[in-house]
Amino acid sequence: MNMETKIRGGALLARAFKQKGIDHAFTLAGGFCNPALEGFMECQMPVINCPHEQIAGHLADGHARITRKPTLCLVGPEGFANAVPAMLEAWGERSPVIFVTGSSTLKRQGAGGFKEIDDVAIAAPLTKYSEQIVDGNRIGEFVDRAWRAATTGYPGPVHLALPVDIMFSSFDEDAGTDERPFDMAAQPAPRAWPDPSVLESVLRTIRGAKRPVVIAGHGVWWSKTETQMDKACTKLRIPVYNVPYHTKTLGESSECYMGLADFHQYHPSKPAIHEADVVIMVGCRLDNQMNFGNPPFIPKDTKLICVNGSSEELDYNHGADMQLLSDPGAFFDASADLDETWDDWFTLQQQRRTDWVQEWSDHLEAEHATDVAEGRKMHPLQLAVDVQAEMKDGDWLVFDGGNTHFWNEIGTNIAAKRGLKLGGIMHPGNYSLLGVGVSFAMSAKSVHPDKTVVLVSGDGAFLSGGLSIETSFQENLPIVVVIDNNGGLDCISQQQEKLFKNQQHYATDFRDIPFHSMFEGLGGYGELVTKREDLSGAIQRAIASGKPSCINVKCRGVISPIVAATVDKRDKASIE
Repeated sequence: MNMETKIRGGALLARAFKQKGIDHAFTLAGGFCNPALEGFMECQMPVINCPHEQIAGHLADGHARITRKPTLCLVGPEGFANAVPAMLEAWGERSPVIFVTGSSTLKRQGAGGFKEIDDVAIAAPLTKYSEQIVDGNRIGEFVDRAWRAATTGYPGPVHLALPVDIMFSSFDEDAGTDERPFDMAAQPAPRAWPDPSVLESVLRTIRGAKRPVVIAGHGVWWSKTETQMDKACTKLRIPVYNVPYHTKTLGESSECYMGLADFHQYHPSKPAIHEADVVIMVGCRLDNQMNFGNPPFIPKDTKLICVNGSSEELDYNHGADMQLLSDPGAFFDASADLDETWDDWFTLQQQRRTDWVQEWSDHLEAEHATDVAEGRKMHPLQLAVDVQAEMKDGDWLVFDGGNTHFWNEIGTNIAAKRGLKLGGIMHPGNYSLLGVGVSFAMSAKSVHPDKTVVLVSGDGAFLSGGLSIETSFQENLPIVVVIDNNGGLDCISQQQEKLFKNQQHYATDFRDIPFHSMFEGLGGYGELVTKREDLSGAIQRAIASGKPSCINVKCRGVISPIVAATVDKRDKASIE
């Protein structure tokens, strides 16, 4: 190679990511990042230009969750501040997004350089790895280190800062290639193999169980071992529940999947977990969602087993009765060799699910009759169920909001029991960050262009991130947005009405916003729906339009079970 050939640091960065197999980058183009953008152009790597850096981060996060591969979000220094919420959302879901900041000059660091912020320190608590590149000859090395951190063990977001003087400076085209590793292509992430003696002890405990349940979490999803879990638990007849706030690990065609391990969102999980004598948590953390492994969520006398694919996961689970460091797939493969089955216990959970769906169906029927008799607006759960009735197997559903999220979680279990097999479900993660819905829907449509993608968003959630819809027009991603429009931050209003002494809400109302007209003004399709009987046709017309569409549905506010359970009229209410 001609050693006199020089390229900018930004081009070295682009080539390093191209070598890793990155398909495209997400950004809001800025001057600090121009050399990298030039490098992406030379590499023929598509760049999605977004209206805001937070949207760029959410799009990268959405793509990472769906493809289960690292993605790239490139921002400038002030854009980094805008991208922090997306970093938080990715951190909550262990999503391997690589955030790269074109940052202030290294030469004058600490002297008040143009747009200088300590991005490395800010990103550190929200990422697995946050470092500044201090030498252009080491750009490939830093990209490799960041990549490995994002994909190894418990995956998660990482951050690299590339100072602007390195970004614009020139370096040898083959800078850094004379040292190991000589092959900088992406390598498979290492997997933890279980200690045979510990594995045998865990399997012995499961063999002796009378009522075992499995709770599956992020570790199963990111290790791509859900097929092995399905095979093992279906064979053994062990019911599987999923941690709250996470995309369903198993498809609705799986016989062993029952619903969320959430006593409020999916009531049948409560007797199942309380009656279980062995709870096997795989790829989960004993955090607030699991009540840290304590009663009343998991009873004191229940044997709690935690199986995790990395030591950093197990560190969260020190309270478990038994721990097993193992790739989830290796654990499920070993479990599938057990001779025991738990048919009666399994059948009981199936019946409980059937009864629960029937109870909600009867409730909705009664609510609809009252709606018609009294001229009330539609129930938000009715909206969720009716929207999914218009979807086909393989379509993607996204929901975003407070009560809107919670009602749609219930709706997905009802629709699934009625036979709908969605291609995937996405929603805000562990931090409940509103405004991600449009970005996630665009991600789903980008990855699955032949499928219908529907977003059901609360009006408040859409106001938080809805202007990102412009990207769907720009990138020709015709998603259907259904607004659950109750005229305010309904989830917060209901909490206030239970908490405040005067039982009223304050500072949570919106004016009557014509969301459908906004879409029409941008060149899309829009329709207002005020009656349930008009909803089906409106959704069908939106899908048929082939444009980004909005169905603005007037619903009434109804407190969801989880909100009702976590607030009361005391002076202080806990959400844990």
